[in-house]
Order: sequence, then structure tokens, then C-alpha cells
Amino acid sequence: MEQAIIAGGCFWCTEAVFRDVVGVSEVESGYIGGTVANPTYKQVCTGSTGHAEGIRVTYDPSAISLAEIYDVFLGTHDPTQLNRQGNDIGTQYRSAIFPLSAAQDEEAQAAVSRWNDENGKTAVTTIEGLEGDAQTAVWYPAEDYHQEYWDGEGQRNPYCLAVIPPKIMKLRKSFQKYVKS
Repeated sequence: MEQAIIAGGCFWCTEAVFRDVVGVSEVESGYIGGTVANPTYKQVCTGSTGHAEGIRVTYDPSAISLAEIYDVFLGTHDPTQLNRQGNDIGTQYRSAIFPLSAAQDEEAQAAVSRWNDENGKTAVTTIEGLEGDAQTAVWYPAEDYHQEYWDGEGQRNPYCLAVIPPKIMKLRKSFQKYVKS
């Protein structure tokens, strides 16, 4: 099993998408890319910690490659929106990839370039943490109530009901071969 860390807006939304991706065995919501140790959701929501709401995906590379993980990521949110996704505005909602190795860094750069070429647009997705300040690459799991949010509380949350189903439909339409049966 391998892991990848990505941030594409609200982690509830990104987690809900990746829980349906073939080869993915675990998705954990959390915080990365900031300067405050052990941040809370309330702190991250202020935008003052520098963290992004992200997910750590554990996947089987014999079932889905890292390139495919990144392609699904870039294809199921809007990587052209700087520091936002829809009505979620702030650096905590930025589109970012946090590579865990030099090989992941190379693959992230290739994925962003591939997305740009295929879509005729420019993604603002950042690739962060590998060579910069080591502190910004530290992963902090979100509070328990954020984990598997869509499967529970999210089903009663009007925001989630408006935002998550279209993302899941995009996954099922655009990335059908990567959807769990």
C-alpha cells in the first residue's frame, strides 16, 4: 500500500469522492501545509494557520497508479480556482498536492501539466512541502467527527448535499473505470 496527500477544497467533499475510488482502502481527512502544530478545525477555518484541508489516501498501486490518483483528483474539483472551491474561500481550500517523495513530486508535476494540456486551461494547483520548510509537510489528522463525514452527518448537512453529489457524479461519469462497484 502507498499513500498520497491532496487538497482540493473542503475535505469532506474530497474524502467522499476518494472513498468511491477503486484501489483506495482508506481516506483520512486532515490538515497540512501550515505552520501551527496540531491545529484544530476552528483554527484552520480562520485561514491564519497556513494549513489546507486535505486528505491522505491509502491505495494499492497494483489497482490504481499514483498518476491515476492525481488525474482523478484534478478532474473532480476545479483546479483553476485560486484559494477556493465554490463558496469555500481561503488558503485552507487551495488546490494542492503534497508529495511524500521525489518520485511523487515528479508525478504531481506531470499530472498538473497533463491536466493543463488536456483542458486548455491552467491549473493553479500547488505542489508543496517536499523541499520547503519541513514543518509545512507535517500531516495532522482532523478531529474524529470529520472522518467519513459524508457517510454520516454529511447526509443531513445542506452544504454537503449541494456540493458532494455533483462531485461523485463527475467521478462516475468522467472516471468510470476507477469507481468501486
